[in-house]
Amino acid sequence: MQAFLDQLWIARWPLWDGLLLTAGIAAAAIAFGTLLGGIVGVQLAYAPWWLRLPFRLYVDIMRGTPVLVLILAAFYIPAVAGLSLGPTEAGTLALTLFAGAHIGELLRGSLQAIPPGQAEAGRSIGLTFPQLLAYVLLPQAARSALPPWINTGVELIKGSSLLSIIGVGELLLRTQEV
Repeated sequence: MQAFLDQLWIARWPLWDGLLLTAGIAAAAIAFGTLLGGIVGVQLAYAPWWLRLPFRLYVDIMRGTPVLVLILAAFYIPAVAGLSLGPTEAGTLALTLFAGAHIGELLRGSLQAIPPGQAEAGRSIGLTFPQLLAYVLLPQAARSALPPWINTGVELIKGSSLLSIIGVGELLLRTQEV
């Protein structure tokens, strides 16, 4: 046991760097994925069908594709197109797109679960759609969207371990190197 603790102490800084990188990538993916998912969720819930269609395709494709495939695609496809993304940027992009689709779908469900009378009441007092969304619909949707949003965040932290495949020095890769 003492030998293990000695080795752990020697390797503390690479492991710490890997932990910080994992946390940073996951936090960025959660933040950008939440922004993207907010746009997607509102479009899926309230846009006309012709505007909703590309968002529905995005959500269905992203949710049906394994995270590892998304990571490899985000790393290799931009390079073929002449866009140079580093492994960390490509991994963050892949996890952001994955999170955006999942958060968009959970927000859509949360918004559609709100009784229609709530929106009618907001419109009856003269709220515009952005005001109705900000003051009436999103606060109510947040209560039912929070548990699956946390689940998506945990899934992103777990999915960040797959970034070692493209050479990101996150916690799993650092641990393997040690």
